[in-house]
Amino acid sequence: MYFAHALMNALDMKARGLDVRLVVEGTATRQIAEMADGTKPFANIYRQAKDMGLIDCVCHACASQSRSLDSAKAQGLRICNEMGGHPSMARYVAEGYEVVVV
Repeated sequence: MYFAHALMNALDMKARGLDVRLVVEGTATRQIAEMADGTKPFANIYRQAKDMGLIDCVCHACASQSRSLDSAKAQGLRICNEMGGHPSMARYVAEGYEVVVV
């Protein structure tokens, strides 16, 4: 449910005119492979967020651990690993984003 809420909030923020980027980490990386087939609950909002370019990157270490790295790459999602295998939130702060964790 956390991933679904992150997707819904990203879509809502975008609809309200905000510049939003979604970083997929932790167990949410497992959902990337599961939602790709389109039949899982919330697959429609995943597809919307993906098609709108809201998914900025997927954590390399977490996607490797959850065995979804190949699926993320096959879907054309950017893989981030600049912080010991994980995305750096400091990079987003330096770019002017406010980091919100869901």
